[in-house]
Amino acid sequence: MSSKITIDSSITVGMLADKLMIPVTKLITELMKLGVMVTVNERIDFETAQIMVQELGLEIELERKIEKEINFKTAKTELKDHIAFPRPPIVAVMGHVDHGKTSLLDAIRGSSVVKGEAGGITQHISAYQVQHNGRSLTLLDTPGHEAFAALREHGAQLTDLVVIVVAVDDGVKPQTVEAIRFAKKAGVKILVAINKMDKPGSDSNMVKQQLAEHGVLIEGWGGDVVAVEVSAKTKLGVDQLLDMILLVADVEELDAYLDIPAYGLVIESHMEKGRGPVAELLVQGGILKIGSFIVAGSTYARIRNLELTDGKKITEAAPSTPVIITGFKDLPTFGDKFEVVADEKSARMLAGSASDSKQTGKTQIDMNSSELIRLINRNNAVSELNIIVKADVQGSLVSVLDSLKALDTDEVAVRVISSSVGIINENDIYLAQSGGAIIYGFNVELPKNVQQLAHRSEVKVRQYNVIYELIEDAREEMSKLLPPEIIETEVGILKIKGIFKTTKNSIICGGEVTKNKAIAPAMARIIRNKDKIADVEITNLKRGPQDVKEVLEGEMCGLGIKTENKIDLQIDDRIEFFTREVRERSI
Repeated sequence: MSSKITIDSSITVGMLADKLMIPVTKLITELMKLGVMVTVNERIDFETAQIMVQELGLEIELERKIEKEINFKTAKTELKDHIAFPRPPIVAVMGHVDHGKTSLLDAIRGSSVVKGEAGGITQHISAYQVQHNGRSLTLLDTPGHEAFAALREHGAQLTDLVVIVVAVDDGVKPQTVEAIRFAKKAGVKILVAINKMDKPGSDSNMVKQQLAEHGVLIEGWGGDVVAVEVSAKTKLGVDQLLDMILLVADVEELDAYLDIPAYGLVIESHMEKGRGPVAELLVQGGILKIGSFIVAGSTYARIRNLELTDGKKITEAAPSTPVIITGFKDLPTFGDKFEVVADEKSARMLAGSASDSKQTGKTQIDMNSSELIRLINRNNAVSELNIIVKADVQGSLVSVLDSLKALDTDEVAVRVISSSVGIINENDIYLAQSGGAIIYGFNVELPKNVQQLAHRSEVKVRQYNVIYELIEDAREEMSKLLPPEIIETEVGILKIKGIFKTTKNSIICGGEVTKNKAIAPAMARIIRNKDKIADVEITNLKRGPQDVKEVLEGEMCGLGIKTENKIDLQIDDRIEFFTREVRERSI
């Protein structure tokens, strides 16, 4: 009968060994057999611990400790003495790459962001408020490229309404379908903006038909989803789109409590010279004020600066307002919830509690259970591309890492030995040199002194500001680690009719070409009945007294054979001629 042991969501290798009552060296050795390099203080998640119990054959059942979550949003039953006030709608704008999301938002707020974006692709979630008919709307611009799936899903979870932008000349595409799925998963209303209607011959019916095939039924097509025909270029339909957003918000009766501790979500975070950790937050309830103590995941802050996303300094922010703050001790993680607490002692205690139960920091293993299962099931001879990733913001870092891990195959895999937000520094160069790693920088600087150190240390540093270019570079590097494909092509068959001379490493003989042709020089194998006798090399062919390069089917010839060892060649043995081509592979 198996015994039960309760552990946290993550646990150090040393603590797990103690609970399992086995030597820690045994547990580390077992992990190393599977290609997982750990130390006694590194953490593994609950699922990985379960796998290790099975691999060790222990009659122990692990149970996950039920952790009390921070109450970020007080239940309405506890707020009966508080008054809810209307708040602006939070709207995520999503869709396929190049369908004009950012251009449409530029048209709404009168800016020109898209011109400054690398490759014309949104690389981060951007948030800001606009005014329409005296009312506020909060808009989130989410990336469209496939590598930013995590950011798009994050955007859908933040919102009350998702506007899915579909280009009339391109129709529903993979990221459009993904945006629909995210919106439905988050349980938010969908509104469709059919863009580029200024193009000659534009017909929105094709888009509506394609949307219906994916479960989005437009008004007039048997459903209740509103579709607005717009043009970011001419601003056609922009006012109507904003009117419809506000109408949907009125129907939903969106509200929030103001007289409770503020709470919300971390949209983005990054390091900024002179300001330290900088976070972009979305307030969802309460009023966030300068000087307040807030907890976000495993870090906390006393709000030092409070700004709108356009840089305007403010002293407080109401629900549905995106803000930028400074004052965090460390970078909060992309997607962390935050809440205001009474004082620094409470903030430190809650952040410390979250830190203990969360896999963060350099002392924890970058290995989850699905990766461990893959390691168990695949050949241990897998090649690995060691890399270090530096990114400008947490959201981009998550997307880059997710996209890189998606490249893994059974033969070659990405091994991220370090990843963080911030510029490429000297420590990154030293780590890359010792680990034989390539450094990938995404939207980050490479200072001149660090560049010189990289050159002296012969460390490869690749900088990109378009994510799919970075992923393609990593794909090419991984392809170089794949063993080449050997392709054999049969050329012809010769039947031995006579043997004239045999030495330790050569044979002179003659025969008739019975299929296709014989060529020289060439590789060949000697076949007797159905068995292979040896692999050999054909050095020359003779037709009569003359050396020739090939002899066709039905013709007789002499041939010289080079062998590694003496071979007992016999009459009626077959010589099968073939060529061998080495072809580079790619993933």
